[in-house]
Amino acid sequence: MNSTNLEHVRTVVKEQYGRLAQVVLKGEQKACCGTSCCGENQGFDPITANLYEAVDTQNLPEQAVLASLGCGNPTALAELKPGESVLDLGSGGGIDVLLSAKRVGPTGFAYGLDMTDEMLALAEKNKAAAGASNVAFLKGHIEEIPLPDASVDVIVSNCVINLSADKPRVLREAFRVLRPGGRFAVSDVVTEGEIPAAVREDMSAYVGCVAGALDRAEYLVLLTEAGFVEASIEPTRRYTLEDMEASVGTSATDGLSPEDRKALDGAIFSGFIRARKPA
Repeated sequence: MNSTNLEHVRTVVKEQYGRLAQVVLKGEQKACCGTSCCGENQGFDPITANLYEAVDTQNLPEQAVLASLGCGNPTALAELKPGESVLDLGSGGGIDVLLSAKRVGPTGFAYGLDMTDEMLALAEKNKAAAGASNVAFLKGHIEEIPLPDASVDVIVSNCVINLSADKPRVLREAFRVLRPGGRFAVSDVVTEGEIPAAVREDMSAYVGCVAGALDRAEYLVLLTEAGFVEASIEPTRRYTLEDMEASVGTSATDGLSPEDRKALDGAIFSGFIRARKPA
């Protein structure tokens, strides 16, 4: 991986997500995955909307819910057990860390890892408001996880791995920090079929969780190459072209041929990705 490309993507992502954290901290509005739903013309974001049941969020700090930028609810699907240790890659405002901490209970522990100072500040504020004692937020990159080998039971993540410019390295790091028998249980945006180059190359779509998404078959191959077994991807929400434009705007799709526009319908979806580190 070209280190210049990696740093460029990190810079773009940090700027966007740092701005979104400030939006939530100021109490202005709910954050969103893409760009068209933010700012003065905030609207409905089909990627990030309606991911959590009210029973899950009713006792969480409001700013943790407002800062949710995911595309699924991995904590509900990961089958977390009391006493387990969990790591959330790209924890943002902390919603999935706080939910994980509840599920693993006082004998378990939940880590959140994020590279954006503003998101970490928001997460610490939400941790204090929730009174969570079995939680720690770490600063770092998901390509270089600041934890020892074999230190957690479960890795979750919510629409973050697609934002990395070095996904094989992320998966290798996830494998490294999992204990033998540990579980990889993440929500992410995934593609199926050819995605037009204009969409892949548009950086606003990259930040909006679309352009950086892995193809389904490639995701499974990379998990296997990292050492995981029993890898699977379960679609949870498919997006129409209109859904994508509502989330990330039309800059990536302007000028596409009718054939390309038709091919994009349903070619991008939120999925739950499961895998296991051999015991």
